[in-house]
Amino acid sequence: MAAAMKAHPRLVCCFSTVAAGARINSIAWYAPPSPNQHLLEADPILKTLSEAIKDANFKPLDTSIGKLITSIRPRHIVDLINVNPLSISPPSLLSFFQWISSRPPFRHTVHSYCAMAICLSSNQMQSEAQTLIKFLISRKGKESASSVIDAILQTKGTHEPISLINDLMNAYIDSGFISDAIQCFRLIRKHRLSIPFQSTRRLLENQLKSNTSGSAWGFYSEVLEYGFPPNIYVFNMLIHSHCKEGKLKEAKLIFDEIRKWGLRPSVVSFNTLINGYCKSGITEEGFRLKRAMEQSNVALDVYTYTVLINGLCKDGNLSNARQLFDEMPERGLVPNKVTFTSLINGYCRNSMVDIAMEIYRKMQKQNVKPDLVTYNTLINGLCKDGEMMEAKNILNDIIGMGLKPDKITYTSLLDGYCKEGEMESALKMKEAMIRERIELDDVAFTALISGFCKDGQMEGAERMFGEMLRAGFKGDDATYTMMIDGFCKKGNVKMGFKLLKEMQKNGDPNVITYNALMNGLCKLGQMKNAKMLLEAMLNLKVVPDDITYNILLEGHRRCGNLGDFENLRHEKGLVSDYACYNSLVSSLGKTSKYHRNHR
Repeated sequence: MAAAMKAHPRLVCCFSTVAAGARINSIAWYAPPSPNQHLLEADPILKTLSEAIKDANFKPLDTSIGKLITSIRPRHIVDLINVNPLSISPPSLLSFFQWISSRPPFRHTVHSYCAMAICLSSNQMQSEAQTLIKFLISRKGKESASSVIDAILQTKGTHEPISLINDLMNAYIDSGFISDAIQCFRLIRKHRLSIPFQSTRRLLENQLKSNTSGSAWGFYSEVLEYGFPPNIYVFNMLIHSHCKEGKLKEAKLIFDEIRKWGLRPSVVSFNTLINGYCKSGITEEGFRLKRAMEQSNVALDVYTYTVLINGLCKDGNLSNARQLFDEMPERGLVPNKVTFTSLINGYCRNSMVDIAMEIYRKMQKQNVKPDLVTYNTLINGLCKDGEMMEAKNILNDIIGMGLKPDKITYTSLLDGYCKEGEMESALKMKEAMIRERIELDDVAFTALISGFCKDGQMEGAERMFGEMLRAGFKGDDATYTMMIDGFCKKGNVKMGFKLLKEMQKNGDPNVITYNALMNGLCKLGQMKNAKMLLEAMLNLKVVPDDITYNILLEGHRRCGNLGDFENLRHEKGLVSDYACYNSLVSSLGKTSKYHRNHR
């Protein structure tokens, strides 16, 4: 230390000052005389600024520079920071930088901001540099990356600006200017600067989170080529995002790229692509990857089997799904609740509820706790099969497990009761939903309306229809047609036509709706009105079908209009027996939205 003080007399002065009570942090910024000191003589303004800042503790800047303020230009600030002939400390330079920014008519430029930020970043004043860069970006806004990078390159001097560019890219990301952040990276490549790994990683994560899988892969390809280390997690994320968008061909290409970058596909890599194939109904490709996993000595896990079982169940291939399920214990794997639920759902969807219940009981024996999804799957299957008592038992299981039934639970039960004509039980489900503060949706209201119509309780149907409208739901074509059909079957054709007018305000009734009205008129023997309705259909370009004409045929036969009956039968070449008419109407009920029988 003594030798150093002897070699640099100014350091002696510095230590004397500290002893006299000066701030010790001035030591960190003190340096030997600058070789650029001769520049002070060449630029009087630079000399005045440097001396004024250095003497700022003894003489206020307003006094020292006041008369000079109109002559100071941003280039002087850049020279002051970069040349710094009197070795002024960065904190002092920053104080002056901030001071002059509030002294009109002076205004900083991109270059002066960048010069100051580079100086701060190079002297471990990272927080101050980041604040400055964020402020600059807030002023420059979008599409400013090119001008800011140019300014950094022009003012960086001998400094390596990697840390500052890292801050710059982060500032763009934080501001939501992602295209500018990408532009920064590309300009770095162009000028062969070092890659800022931290901000590049953040930018890549941002791309992965966005719904633009193609651009994310394109950007990742760029960063890999520039030396960014390949990462299996990133590859898996890219495969996942492409599969999510249904871009399976691109997902497979990315999967194949893993080995090209010196990595090995992980179990997650395989599972993600298998899941993508199975969800898209290409289960055979999923099994091809399963074989590739086995050949690559990548151990299959529970997720692998669950995804494949789910894919087979969706394809209706339950025998192979069960075989795969039974294979799991042989591999030392224990099916989880998702595996069980996938198999239960497969059997329920294929109306094999008894086997689904068998799987459920096996699940319980193996102490695998079902979740609400499992229970709802079973309840839905049982309700569709008309097993309402068993469905109610599952509801009790839900409550016994401490779970809370949700909208799907109650709506499935409500719909099941309506289809079975148990309207009292359906209304109890409705009351339970209200009690639990679960809002009824259009599905629940439609189920109730359908149940009341099927049961011939049109007052109840009308009441539910009114509640549905007051709840903010609009009746669709199927709902209106159910109501029209129900009223017409009760002989209230007038109400049917009133609903038709309401229906016409929101949409265009189809042939099914008109057939319901036609059936009502013919049953009442109002054949003249039925003929007028047929003409109205033709005028509205609603094409009558075989059912329309068979309804008319039956109406003429009932009313003894044998002439009209024969003319219509010969003209259309249609059957005349009532049994065939009923068959046609029944088939209509199966193919229409509301599954009703017109009898």
